[in-house]
Amino acid sequence: MKLKRDIFIYIILIAVLILSALLSLSVGSANLSAHSMICGILGREGYSFERTIMLSVRLPRLLAAIISGIGLSLSGVLLQSVMGNDLASPNTIGVSSGAGLAAVICLSSFPKLSYLLPIGAFFGAFLTSLLILALSRAAGGGKATVFLAGIALTSLFGAGISFLSILDTDVLASYSAFSVGGFSGVTAERLILPAVLIAICLIFAIGFSGRICALSLGDGMAAGLGIRPAMLRTFCLMIASMSAAAVISFAGLLGFVGLVVPHMTRRIVGAEMKAQLTAAPMLGAILVTLSDLAGRVLFAPSEISVGIIMAFIGAPFFFILLLKRRNGGYA
Repeated sequence: MKLKRDIFIYIILIAVLILSALLSLSVGSANLSAHSMICGILGREGYSFERTIMLSVRLPRLLAAIISGIGLSLSGVLLQSVMGNDLASPNTIGVSSGAGLAAVICLSSFPKLSYLLPIGAFFGAFLTSLLILALSRAAGGGKATVFLAGIALTSLFGAGISFLSILDTDVLASYSAFSVGGFSGVTAERLILPAVLIAICLIFAIGFSGRICALSLGDGMAAGLGIRPAMLRTFCLMIASMSAAAVISFAGLLGFVGLVVPHMTRRIVGAEMKAQLTAAPMLGAILVTLSDLAGRVLFAPSEISVGIIMAFIGAPFFFILLLKRRNGGYA
């Protein structure tokens, strides 16, 4: 019964994602019919305007939204599972800030080598994850310590970003848009490497889903099942960091997706890890696609960054989580 229910949920999510994608492609400052979109993509005569809109603006933005939703949702599910903390996400525990600091260092030190940005963001995210895990263990390993360590590191990395921005005004101009998060000006070429990296991360995560689920039983029980908890945890942190860093490299510090989507996913498909890793990417893609669409059309002709829309969605959700944890006991 559960398998049939999960399949039905996946079909619904796929249908909603397709509908969201069609809305994103057709609605905007210039509304396009399905016929116009198809003719524009195929390059039919008399549809050069539609072709420019589709291939240069809307299709790259749609792909960016889908890839961002998949990557950040995957990262959020892994971080919350591995760290045993339902407040963990790339933004709340400082992973995004670490990736942002590394990106600023790359922009400042190697301004002409833009291809270094994803590499720098990955190492910043991964090292931050390891540092948070180490600080949490040193402080007693409680779930709250992960969150508190993330707050401290976020403040520290923010100070580092501000310091570098003061020294280099060009970096400040580049980082202002980067810090909010959005898809303005994104091109299809910039999405190839992040898409490949996120696809690899998703495949590995699903492949190791059974072992990841065993971590929730405790390190002792996991070790009894033949699993090396420390090695698996480090591996999962690498996947989560790479997935988040891949998104950060083209979308900036897009917030709250990795926090909100895992909770929504567990309410829909339950706690089984493979089901979460299957549903969360689709749900994340839907959420980011619709948020980007809202940012484009709600205040047209002005455009609101998808990062701002996600902040309006995610911040109240975060406060609700904090209140629930307070009422239920904060471990």
